[in-house]
Formats: sequence, structure tokens, C-alpha cells
Amino acid sequence: MKTIHVHYFAAFRDQAGRDEETVTTAARDPAALYAELQAAHSLGLGADRLKVAVNDEFAAWDRPLQDGDRIVFIPPVAGG
Repeated sequence: MKTIHVHYFAAFRDQAGRDEETVTTAARDPAALYAELQAAHSLGLGADRLKVAVNDEFAAWDRPLQDGDRIVFIPPVAGG
């Protein structure tokens, strides 16, 4: 099990009802972690529409997670 720090932005903050949380998980990578969080918080977007950052750097969805990692799932943004 790993302790992962998750930060929520934009619509995810509203859907999760918080800015951040620390979770204990057996997820091996961001894809598995997102699936857990999507089920727990009814996050409205599929992973195929998101970017993920691990420890302040964009990362691949299959990057192995380490205890203490900081994760941000980045939804698409609209601009004008």
C-alpha cells in the first residue's frame, strides 16, 4: 500500500468536494488510481480526456506510483 497525495482542480474539485486528499492505495499507476477515485467521487471524465502530473511533471498513465507521490489529474480547459 502507498500513501498518495491527490490535488483536485476545476470541475474535479467540485465533484470530489475538496481541493486535495491523501489516499492509501494499492494502485500501481495513475490509471488505476484514477479508476479508484472516479468510482469514489463520481468524477465525470474518462482518463482518455485527461492529462496526469506526478510530482509536478506530466507523466504517462502507466508510470509506477511511489509512496508519497503527489498526483494531479488535469481536465481539459476552455479558453477564449
